[in-house]
Amino acid sequence: MKNGEYESDRGNTADSDSPSNESRRAFFKTTGAAVLAAPAILTSRKSSAQLLPEDESLPPSPRTTPWKKELPEAIESLEQTDLASGTYPPLCDPRTADGECGRASHQRWEEFFGIADYPLQPGQADTYELRATPIADHEFHPDYEKQLVWNYVGKDGYTNPVIRARYGRPVILRLYNDLPANHSGFGTPEISLHLHNLHTPSESDGFPGDYFSATKAGPTLNGPGQFKDHFYPNVYAGYDEFPKSPSNPVGGDKREALGTLWYHDHCLDFTASNANRGMAGFYLIYDELDSNDEHDPNPAALRLPSGAYDYPLAFQDKRFDANTIQVFNELDSEGTLGDKVTVNGKIEPVLKVASRKYRLRLLNAGPSRFYQFHLVTANNVQQSFTYIANDGNLLPKPLLNRKNVRLGVAERADIVVDFSAYPLGTELYLVNRWEQTSSRGPKGVKGPGMKVLKIIVDREPDEPDVSQVPAKLRPIRRPTATEIATAPVRYWRFERKNGMWAINDKFMNARSAGAHMALGSFEIWELDNPSGGWSHPVHIHFEEGHILKRYVNGIEVTVPVHERGRKDVYVLGPNEKIRVFIRFRDFPGKYVMHCHNTIHEDNAMMVRWDILG
Repeated sequence: MKNGEYESDRGNTADSDSPSNESRRAFFKTTGAAVLAAPAILTSRKSSAQLLPEDESLPPSPRTTPWKKELPEAIESLEQTDLASGTYPPLCDPRTADGECGRASHQRWEEFFGIADYPLQPGQADTYELRATPIADHEFHPDYEKQLVWNYVGKDGYTNPVIRARYGRPVILRLYNDLPANHSGFGTPEISLHLHNLHTPSESDGFPGDYFSATKAGPTLNGPGQFKDHFYPNVYAGYDEFPKSPSNPVGGDKREALGTLWYHDHCLDFTASNANRGMAGFYLIYDELDSNDEHDPNPAALRLPSGAYDYPLAFQDKRFDANTIQVFNELDSEGTLGDKVTVNGKIEPVLKVASRKYRLRLLNAGPSRFYQFHLVTANNVQQSFTYIANDGNLLPKPLLNRKNVRLGVAERADIVVDFSAYPLGTELYLVNRWEQTSSRGPKGVKGPGMKVLKIIVDREPDEPDVSQVPAKLRPIRRPTATEIATAPVRYWRFERKNGMWAINDKFMNARSAGAHMALGSFEIWELDNPSGGWSHPVHIHFEEGHILKRYVNGIEVTVPVHERGRKDVYVLGPNEKIRVFIRFRDFPGKYVMHCHNTIHEDNAMMVRWDILG
């Protein structure tokens, strides 16, 4: 792919041993059938698996003493690496002779950096380097044994570091794969990094079939490699409709700006196990409006809490065996529901905060548990907060005096909590009250819930709190009545099939698109979950959409107010249907839609769709 020209996927010609989706899936289903009498719960110890007697449920994780570990008071950002001045500066075409995997060429390189066959020059982009790395001594909790995880590691040594980007400033991210080829236990050492949900050319989107290692390449790459360069233009969606100009220096529709994004592994058939082994981090992007500066003199700036007071929190459900080692069942399409919740990689941690406003960015990083979070006092009295963003998007206006926030897998919510309302020494708790007993989805809300994070107001701020939450946040462009009336309607059904999970009665095929859209077009997608037994948080890559209508058991219901902005994850509960308006703009290529309960995704509930331009 070069300069917007779309090239269809090819088979893997460089590595005949690299499995296709079909052979990888066949291997796991065959293996699973062979051990059905004694299912293997793959652990993080090398060459080990815990075998459970037939029909015996997995025992609960060992007990932990809460609040023994503190989170840092501030989250550091990933430092840049000067790739342009290095030995192998990024190019439009892959540097296969220098160890890069056989990706497609970067789209629109000439528009951003000049001549297509000329390398990136110093200062043209912010450049970063990450390495997918095994960490042998991670501590989830002091009561548990230190153990193996896989993390993204920056040159400064930070694991799963936060990347802070800015609209109008392109990013080149070089990802190295340092995972061991001889790995045993859950997870696979092939990787594909997905930045959820930046408006990104398809060759840098982290397509599941674009997985790579030094010896293997996915069915939609042209060869293996030690690294891959990802190009993130950091332009607003609608780049062609609203071109660059003196009044629009970034290019695109400013109303389409994102804020809270995250990156994670997206390897075909192994997203749940790889991401749950530890490969996930935040990518926060700012612009003139949401500027990451509460002192910003620009009258257009929102001046939301910033710096150390802009704090991302990622939640993952995990399960541990009797020896306190993490376990995950890759051989079962129901996967393994975690009964311990990590917060930024720690079980039951403490966050000490200053007596002032904080922007807390909440992320459900999966794999399968849903959350309804409440902020409560030590004696379980609910506290209120302000809800400002859903998924990656600021809402048109803040939702005041909220008492809870719901997150399906991969959903995000930004909330502002004013801790100046509490005396120093106050202890608060973030509690999950959405009850769930299987990976199929939540069953209902039940108090008092599970405490996952303790917050202590322990100090006065270093300087006066000048942050604010304005009455208006980011304007929104809604589809017009004419667009809604003329948009083609495309139907997608999410269902159980043959012990796996399917969309429109089909399993994922990385080589073949289930739908084609013309560049610049728009459609209404009808997402339907006709089952009564499970929930699906449906994620559509690349573009945000607008929920037009929701139905439960065929009856239209009110769209919740927090879902009336732009979204990229749409939670389908049992017997629910949603109509979503979505545009297809700027970058042709291959993308996917899938259930972001990553256990369902890895068991084939995903479809490829292509934008043709």
